[in-house]
Amino acid sequence: MIGILVLTHGELGVKFLETARLIGLTSDEAVVALAIDPTSSPDSLREQVAKAINKVNSGSGVLVLTDLFGGTPTNISLSFLEEGRVEVVTGLNLPMLIKSVNSRSEFDLTPLAQLAADAGKENIYRASDVLKHRRSRDA
Repeated sequence: MIGILVLTHGELGVKFLETARLIGLTSDEAVVALAIDPTSSPDSLREQVAKAINKVNSGSGVLVLTDLFGGTPTNISLSFLEEGRVEVVTGLNLPMLIKSVNSRSEFDLTPLAQLAADAGKENIYRASDVLKHRRSRDA
């Protein structure tokens, strides 16, 4: 099973994971949220991330989901990027997390990373556009 590490600033990832559990994760086995304190030393952060990756890695690879490209969680995770073993997807949102966890038994690591990125993008809407479209369709 592909492991998933949710790596974010502060407690954001912990809260995302708690919320995803409420909405309907099929399993949260081998899923860990780690809060990064950007005031910690880079060596300490890399050690924390390495431990978390090892914790969720069962041999099928690890998908790391981070909150912000260019932020400390992403920058630290990039040092672990390794094709077929560790993939990183940034811009974490709830649909991305749920889709990743619920689909990981159906995909290898690289396609799962692409699925996560696609799910994140496909679930961003400007509400007024959606409502206008529905109103015009129903009229």
